[in-house]
Amino acid sequence: MKGKLIWSVFWALVGVFVIFIGMIFTPPVNKLLFGEENITLFGLIYVSSGGVILTGLGVTLLVLTAKTKVGGTLKKFLLLAEASFVGLPVFGILHNAVSGLTNFEEPVFFILAIIVCPVGLLVGGVGSIVLAIKNKPPKYTGQNI
Repeated sequence: MKGKLIWSVFWALVGVFVIFIGMIFTPPVNKLLFGEENITLFGLIYVSSGGVILTGLGVTLLVLTAKTKVGGTLKKFLLLAEASFVGLPVFGILHNAVSGLTNFEEPVFFILAIIVCPVGLLVGGVGSIVLAIKNKPPKYTGQNI
């Protein structure tokens, strides 16, 4: 049961992420969310709620994967993808907090949030999907060979 729950949460996470990013890069929606020059209240609520939902799904998947008997390489790919989902908003907030408190543009958390986490997310997500397809048991067709 937990294995099916992991994949349900994983696909929910991927789906929410694709919808979230797709809406941001759609020009009419982008103009509605972020206005001409300044972010609108609707855009702020959208981005904040999307970040909370993605982080919540990422933490849920991280806990489920850690507690479930998922084997070897698949577990590593899942943990990489989930840690990257959780790391994106965390490192973004840390970058802004450190930069705001020190009045110095802090590059480490920024690079982690903008470069390292998306690469980890891509590698972990694609690796998990490939291993899931590769290790999928064959369906019984009712014919003996």
